[in-house]
Amino acid sequence: MIRPRWIAMLALCLVVAGVFAWLGQWQLGRAIDTAPVDPGTTEQIKPIDEVVRPGQYLSAPLVGQKVEVSGRFVADDFLIVTQRVNDGTEGYWVTGQFRLATSGTPTSLAVAVGWAPTAKAAERAVAELERTAAASGAGTSAPAQVLTGRIISDEGPAVPPRDRPMELTTMSPAALLGRWHDVEGLDVYRPYLTSAKPLGGLTAISSPAPDERSGVNWLNLFYAVEWAVFAGFAFYLWYRLAKDAWEKEVEEIQDAAAAASGP
Repeated sequence: MIRPRWIAMLALCLVVAGVFAWLGQWQLGRAIDTAPVDPGTTEQIKPIDEVVRPGQYLSAPLVGQKVEVSGRFVADDFLIVTQRVNDGTEGYWVTGQFRLATSGTPTSLAVAVGWAPTAKAAERAVAELERTAAASGAGTSAPAQVLTGRIISDEGPAVPPRDRPMELTTMSPAALLGRWHDVEGLDVYRPYLTSAKPLGGLTAISSPAPDERSGVNWLNLFYAVEWAVFAGFAFYLWYRLAKDAWEKEVEEIQDAAAAASGP
C-alpha cells in the first residue's frame, strides 16, 4: 500500500474527496440559507418590487406573498389556460398581460384574472376583458388600475395536446410572452399573479395562504449527505483496490514459496 502508484491513487482520492466535501458544504449552506418568513408575513400586502424584481426567480419563502401592482391590461393579450382546478373542479383560467405603471423600461406581469367552469364562459370573459382594456388603455384619461393578489412561481411551459397545438395547460409567463403583443424591449416578471378580485364576470381563483415553511431545505440537506457518502466511498474504493492488490501479491509469494519447497 505504500508503493508509489498507491500513494498517487491516495492523493487522487484526497482531491476527489475534497471536491465532494466542498460540494456537500455548498449544499448544506443552501439547505439552511433560506430562513422562513415570520408567521403572517405573506398576508401583508406589499409592493411587488419589495418581493421580486423583473427577471428574477421568486424566493421559496415568498411564494404566495400578497402583492399590489398598478397599471393597465394590454388589449388582445387575454389568453386561456386549460386544466385549472378550482375547489376540486376542473376548468379554465383567463390570463392577461398587465403593463405596470412605470416611468422607465416597459414592464409586464402575467395575471391570472379568474376561473371559468367552461371554455365558452372563459371565451365570453376574454371578449369582455378585451373591450374593457381597449377602452381604458394607453392614451386614455382613465386612472391606472390597482390589482392585489398572490405572487406565484412560474409553472414552466408544457407540451400541448397533439390535436390542440396552441393550447396552454400550465401557467407559464415565459409561454405567455410568446403570445403577447408589443413586447419589444419589455421586462417581464418570472412569477405570475393570481388576482384576488376576479374580473370579466369570472369566479375568484382559490388561492389560500401558503403553509408556514421550515427554515431547512430537506432536499438540499439530502444532497449534502450524499456528497459526504461519495467522499467516504472514494477512500473505501482506494482501500479496497490496494488491499486486493496486496492480498494478490501475498498469494503469489506464498505460491512461489510452496513451489520452491517442493512436494
